[in-house]
Amino acid sequence: MLYLKQINLEDADKEFEAIKKIPENENGLENKYFNCNFKEFKDTIIPTLINNSKGVNLPEGYVPCTWYFLWKDNNIVGLFKLRHYLTEELKNGSGHIGYAILNDYRGKGYASAGLKLLIDLCKTIIKEDEIYFSVRKTNIASLKVQLKNGATIVNENDDHFYTRIPIKK
Repeated sequence: MLYLKQINLEDADKEFEAIKKIPENENGLENKYFNCNFKEFKDTIIPTLINNSKGVNLPEGYVPCTWYFLWKDNNIVGLFKLRHYLTEELKNGSGHIGYAILNDYRGKGYASAGLKLLIDLCKTIIKEDEIYFSVRKTNIASLKVQLKNGATIVNENDDHFYTRIPIKK
C-alpha cells in the first residue's frame, strides 16, 4: 500500500535513513539535513519541522511547510514538502511542493502516485486555487510527473519551467 505520512518521532529511524539517501541538492530540492546525525535529527530537527508545519517559530520570511514521507508498505520511497501558502517570491519561484524519490525507487511511478496523493491533501491545506511548481529544465522526469497530474506550463526562463495544477476545494 502506498501512503503519505507526516514526519514524526515514532518513525525517526526510517525517516533519518531516507534523509541520508537524498543528496544535499537533488534537482532543486534542498536537503540541508544531509549531514546531520541521528540524535540531532530526532531531538532537534523533527520537533522543529513539526512546529514549522504549524507556523510555530518560523524563521523570518518562511511559511508553514509540512514534510510528508511517501511510504510503500513499511519502506520510505520518497519525500514531499508542502508549503501551506506562498509569498510573492515563492509564487514566482519554487512554489508549493518539492519532492524527491529515493534512487532505488525511481522509474516505478512513485513520484506520480505520491504527487496525486499530495494533491488531494492540498485541497484542504493550501490557500491558493492552484498548486504552484517550478522544475529545472534538465529534470524532464519531474516535469512529466507534474504534467501527468494535470499541470500546465505557465511560464519558463532559461533554467526552469513554472507549472500549475488547478484545484477545486
